Amino acid sequence: MMKTESTGLAFGGGAVLGAAHVGVLRACDELGIKIAMVSGTSIGSFIASLHAFGKTWQEIRDVTLELDWFDLSGLVLSQFGLLSNKKFGGIVNDLLGQKNIEDALIPLAMIAADVSTGQKVVLRSGDVAAGVMASSCIPGLFRPVELNGSMLVDGVLLENVPVSPLIDLGARPLICVDLLACHAFTKPESIVGLLLNSFYTAVTNTAAMQTGMADLCIAPDLAAFNLINTTQIPEIIEAGYSGAMKALSVFKENSAFLV
Repeated sequence: MMKTESTGLAFGGGAVLGAAHVGVLRACDELGIKIAMVSGTSIGSFIASLHAFGKTWQEIRDVTLELDWFDLSGLVLSQFGLLSNKKFGGIVNDLLGQKNIEDALIPLAMIAADVSTGQKVVLRSGDVAAGVMASSCIPGLFRPVELNGSMLVDGVLLENVPVSPLIDLGARPLICVDLLACHAFTKPESIVGLLLNSFYTAVTNTAAMQTGMADLCIAPDLAAFNLINTTQIPEIIEAGYSGAMKALSVFKENSAFLV
């Protein structure tokens, strides 16, 4: 079986495509791959947090199926004229309780960006709900999250597939999930679609540098789905599962990370 005592799994961002992460977790479970540490960016931080605090893939699946993906912001305007995603933080608290990142059962890290400095911020401690809010705070849609004196937004522009925190933790093997590698952008039909297309188009050219540092990159075929269509969540989960089973099965057969 695969040696899994230090296996790390990095969950990339991708809005609604993040439901594919549930399928990846299912594949890991069925193949006996125990994840020892996780990281996440944007929606990936949400999935990573649930897993790190002991939620099973079935429980996370149920959450994603019930989640009102685009009703995660209370209609609260800030001085920047943007919406708050405080409601998202409330969902995390409802699911996990008021926890800190360092309380997780396994090491957990999230990626955000400091808009005051332009620097990447790796969140390894502090309130988990605030961390998820910051990591998934899409500029232009949500107002920045103020945390530890910094103004933080979604980390996708700096590290959409967050492998570096797991490298720092010594993850071997290091497995990552790139939701955008096989994604086909479509003509946006709303302001949210326009913002997300613009946002994620900018990261597709840099993701290869990040995923190239992993021992395995799982890139599910998500070409049939768009970033905001919430009616196909079950199909996205299944696509994530199918892609992960294929990639992980081959990896287990050919990897040096074997007992």
